Amino acid sequence: MATKKQEVLPEEQAPMEEAASQTEMNPELEEMERKEMHDAIDAESSPPQTETETAEPDENSADLHDDADAEGALYQTEAQEPKKARGRKKTAEKSSESDAEEDSKEKGAGDGVEEAPKPKKRRASARPKPVVSIDERPTVETEADKAKNDLLDLLESQKTGRILTGTIQGVERPADNLSRSLAVIYHGEFKVIIPAEETVEPPDDYRGRLPEDVLHYMLTKRLGAEVDYIVKGIDPGSGLAVASRLEAMKAKRKAYYLGTDRDGNNLLYSGVCAEARIVSVIRAGIFVDLFGLEIYIPLRELSYQRWMDAAAYFQPGQRILVKVLEVDRSDRNQIKATASVKQAGENPYEKALRRYSVGNRYVGTVSMVDTNGVFVALDGGIDCLCSYPKRGRPPRGSRVTVRILGINNDSNRIWGAITHIAAAR
Repeated sequence: MATKKQEVLPEEQAPMEEAASQTEMNPELEEMERKEMHDAIDAESSPPQTETETAEPDENSADLHDDADAEGALYQTEAQEPKKARGRKKTAEKSSESDAEEDSKEKGAGDGVEEAPKPKKRRASARPKPVVSIDERPTVETEADKAKNDLLDLLESQKTGRILTGTIQGVERPADNLSRSLAVIYHGEFKVIIPAEETVEPPDDYRGRLPEDVLHYMLTKRLGAEVDYIVKGIDPGSGLAVASRLEAMKAKRKAYYLGTDRDGNNLLYSGVCAEARIVSVIRAGIFVDLFGLEIYIPLRELSYQRWMDAAAYFQPGQRILVKVLEVDRSDRNQIKATASVKQAGENPYEKALRRYSVGNRYVGTVSMVDTNGVFVALDGGIDCLCSYPKRGRPPRGSRVTVRILGINNDSNRIWGAITHIAAAR
């Protein structure tokens, strides 16, 4: 009888523990439910167990003696024939499990303990667990939701021509065709590939170089740039997609340069300020994407100060404010425009020149040295042109003292002479 009791109790508790582990949602709520369940089982299971122990000897005494004899014979058979004993053991285990289930049903009929595990088993399913949101709709996406939304974005772009935006994070050359270059953009878990001929517009003159080398160089200079693209094909199984940037640029040019507002005015025109994205930076200037049109802005239009290298101040991927200087719409297929960065902001010379007066000395930093003289950057964002000092021209970045010789407010010019050069640290 003691053996019977030890076999029944673990089988009654195992389904309850398994169902409780499958219904975990919130750690705090799960801990609370677990404690309540164990308290209820401990409070209700002890009286039925005493009644079962007293009732079983009268009803099933003969069965228990037969089971004991069968178990003794089984142990002897296992010692003599191990292979056959395995099959008998499985049969015995199945019979014991069925007996335990019947016993548990008999016990549950009297005290109602069986009602608790059944709903727990039904709740355990493969369906996703619900998310309790703060607002009316959840704002935090799961990984499955993100993957689904990414795929829907690509499908929508392919079918409707919706423009997507991404960052060029790599440039690859296929091993079987090294003459081709591919721009790589990641849209979630999908890898979007844009061929070089669909990423940049080819130049009018290759200057004796191979076209594939020129396109590869232009593509490499656009690493990190934020660009638009339209999906042309998708392979969900491999997680790859093919897109075109030039088609997206064409659609944006049509919308912003040829489109009009309610009053019939163009959205982009001469004198308006607009936001642009830097796609490439060289020493002499930057290339910006201004609503589907790549525009080159030279160094002299980047700042009122004298700069030597644009790469020291800008990089691909930045967004800047520019002022549209001119737009040529004579050819709808070849729209041209010019823009300026420094003219989009306030001219610092108009205010800064009021800080200085002729004949006085001020401290500045050498910003550039060329054939015209030494340019010293003063406080306020202006440069003072100075002649070469007799002791030798100072290096760029050195700290000097300047005596102002003249100021022209009409041309926003200031010039002076270097009187002292600080010793290098």
